[in-house]
Amino acid sequence: MLGTHSPKLDEKGRLILPAKFREELASGVVLTPGQDRCIYVFSLAEFAAIQEKIRQAPLASAEARAYTRVFLSQAHDEVPDKQGRVTIPATLRNFAGLSKELAVVGIGSHAEIWDATAWQTYLADKEQAFSDLTEEVIPGLF
Repeated sequence: MLGTHSPKLDEKGRLILPAKFREELASGVVLTPGQDRCIYVFSLAEFAAIQEKIRQAPLASAEARAYTRVFLSQAHDEVPDKQGRVTIPATLRNFAGLSKELAVVGIGSHAEIWDATAWQTYLADKEQAFSDLTEEVIPGLF
């Protein structure tokens, strides 16, 4: 999943998934709280892989327990309807501070749903840092 798309949230808390993402997400999606106050959107297969990694986290780690609790307790799964719509539960809409205007951003293995204004603020803040990078952030990329 790649690119940035600008759907709107309807009065029932639904959004139409970007056409480019629909085939990959047609069998079902899982929405979870994401870092930076966005909502992560996973395909069922990708979410299953993440759950397997979570199962391997040490129970003795307070940070792992806390992350797992927040991440999974607010997770929501559903199958998009024929128009490619999914409902974003109120708890996740509140978590991400969503208004009517959204940004759905493809991040490769998943997508993120942002309030459009929050996304523009985040992007403006991070674009300069991206341009100024002088060290390797992702090993072997450049």
